[in-house]
Formats: sequence, C-alpha cells, structure tokens
Amino acid sequence: MRGARVTLIGMAISVVLAIVKIGGGLVGQSHALIADGVESLLDVFGSSLVLGSLRYASKPPDSKHPYGHGKAEALASLVTASALVLVSLAIAIQSIREIHLPRSLPAPFTLVILIIVVIVKELLGRFLLREGRDIHSRAVETDAWHHRSDAFTSLAAFIGISLALWKGPAWAAADDWAALFACVIIGYNGIALFGGALDDVMDAAQPPVVETRIREIAMSVPGVSGTHNLRVRRSGMLLLVDLDVIVAGNMTVREGHEIAHAVKEALLVSDLRILNVLVHVEPDEEVQA
Repeated sequence: MRGARVTLIGMAISVVLAIVKIGGGLVGQSHALIADGVESLLDVFGSSLVLGSLRYASKPPDSKHPYGHGKAEALASLVTASALVLVSLAIAIQSIREIHLPRSLPAPFTLVILIIVVIVKELLGRFLLREGRDIHSRAVETDAWHHRSDAFTSLAAFIGISLALWKGPAWAAADDWAALFACVIIGYNGIALFGGALDDVMDAAQPPVVETRIREIAMSVPGVSGTHNLRVRRSGMLLLVDLDVIVAGNMTVREGHEIAHAVKEALLVSDLRILNVLVHVEPDEEVQA
C-alpha cells in the first residue's frame, strides 16, 4: 500500500534523527536540540498512528461498518494533532523555567547536526505532502506537516544556538528562546491539523470544485435534466456521495432506476475517488421523456 510505504520511510528517518538530535543535545548542552529531538520522537509516534490507521481504513465495508473504515484516518489525525499541541506546551513550560537560569553555551558541533536535520526533514516533509495529496490521505498529509514542523523547529534551534555562540555567555538563553519559538510553530501546526481532521470526523462539506465536478458527471448521463440536494463527505481517502437527480416526470420506475444506476456508475469510475453513491430520483413534471 502506497500510503503505508511512504509512512514507513518517514518513521525510519525520524528514528535516526531523533537519536542523533537528543544525543547531540545532551552532549552539546543544547535545550533547543533536545526539544527538537523530542519533536522527532513525536513524529515517530504520529507515523505509527498513521500507519495503523491506513491499514485499518483500507479494510472493506462490513455489516458493522457499512460505510467502510475510512474515519480511522481522521481519528488518527486528531490524536496526532492533539499530541503535537500537548508536547509543544510541555516543552514551552520547561523552556520558560530555564530561560533565566545560568547555563553554559551549547557546543558548536550542534549546528552541524541541525543543518543536516533541516535539509533532510524539509525534503521528507515535501515528499510526504506530495504523496498524501496524490492519494488523498489526510493522515499522510498530517504526517508530512509533522516532518515540516520538525524542519522549522530545527531551523529555530540553529538560529538560537548561533546567537548564543556568537554573542557569548550573556546570550546563552537564546537557546531556550529558540526552543520556545519552536513550540509556537509546533502548537500552531497542531491546531491547524486538528481543525482539518475534525472537519472529516464531522462530515464537513467538500470544496466547491468537487461538488461542481460531481454535478457535471451526473448531468452528462442521458435522461438527467438536473441535480439537487448534493451532499459529499469524506471517509479516509475516499468520498461518500448522496445526490438527487431530476428526470422526466412520465418515466417508468424501471427507466428512472436505470438512469440512477448509470449516474452511480459514472461517478464511481470517475477520477474523484468515490467509495459509494446514493442516487435518489426526482420527477420533473415539466419535462417529458
């Protein structure tokens, strides 16, 4: 499965980087680098949730879940986004406590670690974001933003440590300020991702361009004179569609049924990644077959 494969790649890279950053932060006495390493561990946790949700969401519908298991993706995104916010708060509180405490300067080699991390994480984030959008996976997109936020926090840590080393002991707290700034970025991304996942759980309306495309496909079926009461909701990587189609008022039940079936088939084979379609036929008394 494509989504699971790219998620595993992200997990493997995050594990390696987390070990390097936390180890480098402990040896190099950098709170910002340690905070950045903790954020990478959170990426591993988030990726694990994403991987599990992708596998569960791919299960076919059953008697207990007739609409499939796609909501597992949104639920995993909610949990991961919540974890982002909570961890950002925890690191922020610790950074604030230590800003005014005397401390030694971070080691210069920590800058080399951060340069490598920024490049790797930004490339990984872009790769996962592109893959997530291509397969329409909210969970993979959320995972991508985890990695990109990691790149931002690493950049903040780089700036903070650079200032501390450049200005000397009087600026040693710049490392903690960088960690605090990184927490703001992590928390902001967590809140934004939480909102998107919550929309999926609450069956929020899809973008107008999707609804327009659905109506165009339905109207292309011979015998359909109009559409209304269109409702589209997301279930994982796929869409569920409810739609009323208007047909000639003097059609037989069989003819109306055949048109409804044709509309459903046209939508299922389209490029919109639709899982199921419920079509209701409405008569138009002004139109005759």
